[in-house]
Amino acid sequence: MIRFILISFALLLSLCLVTAKRAAPANVEPVIHEGVRYVAPNDDGRRAYIEAWDVRTNKKLWKLTVFTNRIDPTLEEDVQWVFIDKLRVQDSALIVTSERGKTYQIDLTSKAVTQSDPAPSPGGVAQLHDIPEAVERAIRNGPLAKEYDVSFHVNPFYLCGDFNGDGKIDVAILVKQRSSGKLGIAIIHSEKDKVTILGAGVGIGNGGDDFEWMDSWQINSRNRVTREASVPKFRGDALLVSKSEAASALIYWNGKRYVWLQQGD
Repeated sequence: MIRFILISFALLLSLCLVTAKRAAPANVEPVIHEGVRYVAPNDDGRRAYIEAWDVRTNKKLWKLTVFTNRIDPTLEEDVQWVFIDKLRVQDSALIVTSERGKTYQIDLTSKAVTQSDPAPSPGGVAQLHDIPEAVERAIRNGPLAKEYDVSFHVNPFYLCGDFNGDGKIDVAILVKQRSSGKLGIAIIHSEKDKVTILGAGVGIGNGGDDFEWMDSWQINSRNRVTREASVPKFRGDALLVSKSEAASALIYWNGKRYVWLQQGD
């Protein structure tokens, strides 16, 4: 009887150990668009990235991180990994879907990454792996840690792009000033994680110092063709901030600071 119990316990323990390990990630079918093959290697559990290869020369053109996975050291690491599940091209953008159903859109010209997932429930908290590494550092160690919280009042709650035109990917994330409750945007530049606050207690143009009015935002690529003479040539990607059926504006870097360009009433 004791032997039977020991054997049963060993089998149960083995089953638990097996179930704690995640299955191998999917082999994602590459997609080809305008002579470039886009591949998801799925070989790094801490970050999901894609590679772009020239179809004719088979030369790698670039590599881009789509999202990262925050690892809790007290838990089994591999069960926390999230990989890319599928790729597709739509309207000259690469659409990346994760194993958890989250969708990311990559502008193939600017390589800006935006997340387009269902909005979180009121009062909901985003999972840790949803927050870019640069933002985590700024929250833990930088100026954001002292005065601001990440805000999830608009989906997506962060956008990635080259906002100051230095050729490196920056992160813009929605924040709330703790002392006043005012909402705004923190732009975290890739170089030394320098942070610029817009709104959230810091006024800019007609947007004021509280972006509570904003209900949508997106990236306006510097390479985007526009017929409006009033829109300047951007040094970097711009942010288009909007209130539905009302005002919108572009926020862009003019070489010295971020400025506000009103687009509607």
